[in-house]
Amino acid sequence: MNNQPHEHIVRSYDEEQQRLVGELLRMGAMAAAQLEAALDVVERRDDNAARRVVDNDEAIDALEHETSQDVIKLTLRGPLARDLRQILAALRIASDIERIGDYAANVAKRSIALNAAPPVPHTRGLRALGVLALRQLDDVLAAYRDGDAEAAQRVHEADAELDAQYTSLFRELLTYMMEDPRNITSCTHLLFMAKNIERIGDHATNIAENVWFLVHGGDGLPPRDKRDGTASL
Repeated sequence: MNNQPHEHIVRSYDEEQQRLVGELLRMGAMAAAQLEAALDVVERRDDNAARRVVDNDEAIDALEHETSQDVIKLTLRGPLARDLRQILAALRIASDIERIGDYAANVAKRSIALNAAPPVPHTRGLRALGVLALRQLDDVLAAYRDGDAEAAQRVHEADAELDAQYTSLFRELLTYMMEDPRNITSCTHLLFMAKNIERIGDHATNIAENVWFLVHGGDGLPPRDKRDGTASL
């Protein structure tokens, strides 16, 4: 019996799966670059560069659409249980990366409004928060690339550090606003930007949960240690 047609189908399917992983990693790298650029334009107070970051979000949206189409093609090939997990995880991860790109664009967009007000020192705190989120994103993309559930779990646990730093910055900005009402406009913009970055961390942990699901199936990660205390302030 000639198994060549079957082997060709399996090989083709594996190649398509690898291409899907590559697309998601490329999409994730684009989102990480967007976040890094957004943090940079906040520090440099560069409106033109901020607008470029906002415009670049369309490329991530287009890649998410392309990834969804590839997922549909794989689904039609009659995948097995492991392949179904790959497909479901890919759909979720693509959605999370697209939202990360949106939040990075929001930071850049808000920076244009921030630049209309006098400079405030708290952009350094925003940068530090962004660096944490960027590290989470880089680490979780590596975990997805390597199929490393333990690395994904570490990203999941590290979100507590980002939450704690977000809460600290939130307190600092509120204090600064109360001490001098002239800072209310600038600090309000920074509060929104900080929340966008905190949400990026949440989406990175969503990706971590999907990496865990991809490797282990239905056994979910334990609940996250949430340290976002802003609701009580």
